[in-house]
Amino acid sequence: MLRLLKTCAMAACVAALAGPAMAQTKWNLPAAYPADNPHSVNLNAFAKDVADLTGGKLQITVHAAASLFKAPEIKRAVATGQAQAGEVLISLHENEDPLFGIDVVPFVATSYPAAKKLWLASKPAVEKKLASQGLLLLFAVPWGPQGIYAKKDLNTMEDMKGLKWRAYNVGTSRIAELVGAQPVTIQAAELPQALATGVVNAFMTSGSTGYDSKAWETMTHFYDTQAWIPKNVTFVNKPAFDALDKPTQDAILKAAAVAEERGWKLAEEKAKWYLEQLAANKMKVLPPPPALKAGLEKIGEQLTADWSKKAGPDGEAVIAAYKK
Repeated sequence: MLRLLKTCAMAACVAALAGPAMAQTKWNLPAAYPADNPHSVNLNAFAKDVADLTGGKLQITVHAAASLFKAPEIKRAVATGQAQAGEVLISLHENEDPLFGIDVVPFVATSYPAAKKLWLASKPAVEKKLASQGLLLLFAVPWGPQGIYAKKDLNTMEDMKGLKWRAYNVGTSRIAELVGAQPVTIQAAELPQALATGVVNAFMTSGSTGYDSKAWETMTHFYDTQAWIPKNVTFVNKPAFDALDKPTQDAILKAAAVAEERGWKLAEEKAKWYLEQLAANKMKVLPPPPALKAGLEKIGEQLTADWSKKAGPDGEAVIAAYKK
């Protein structure tokens, strides 16, 4: 009997010690893009890495395709604790701070090395702003270079007048205004329906978003302007992060570093593939005609000046760091 009691007592101690170690924390991570989009694929790989590194203690569920929150709502949902983590196209929030829109100023950074350099120059300022909103920055991953989708030939800026132009941030709205198009606010998850119903008949985005939305069903042309390379940013609710033990925090940061490296590599590899898919689906994939390119570059100069004025000294410091 004594031996049995000792055995039971030992088992109880082991169970008590094992209890906290086996406790599982579950997080939700809302995202705006389809499950097979490279950004969503990368997020799921990040979640798996976190689970593996923590021995299953932290489980992150990725909710793709704006299924939990719509794109413009995700950042606030994480800041207020409705979700523990999230991913957004950071330029959606340029109205909060111009620094959130630095990567969509046309023709500032038009290659992946340039986009990475711009991100590193702007990262401290973006990190600081997110921290002031209760968010901890984890990583950023780019899209493909941005081009123009249309249902007709676009040879000059005049050809863009009157188009029903999809806008999704400050920059795309301003482009519509400058070319005489009609801006219509449409987020990525709503784009296929907007195209099918004729709500928009032209838009500027990456090859991947065109592919996701099956742009070839309604559009005929893609002009590869390579105007800018925007980024999605993934962050966590700071109080939720602070509530984790140190090993779990370290695991998240380690998985985040891997996700950023993997995401940049994947974006660059897939950019060409997406354009090939547009062409395979009978779209005309073209460089912008000289007059159109010249007009867009002039708009880029105007938007850069507008952005610099809004961003003030902080923006000037970032641009100076980028140009070093």
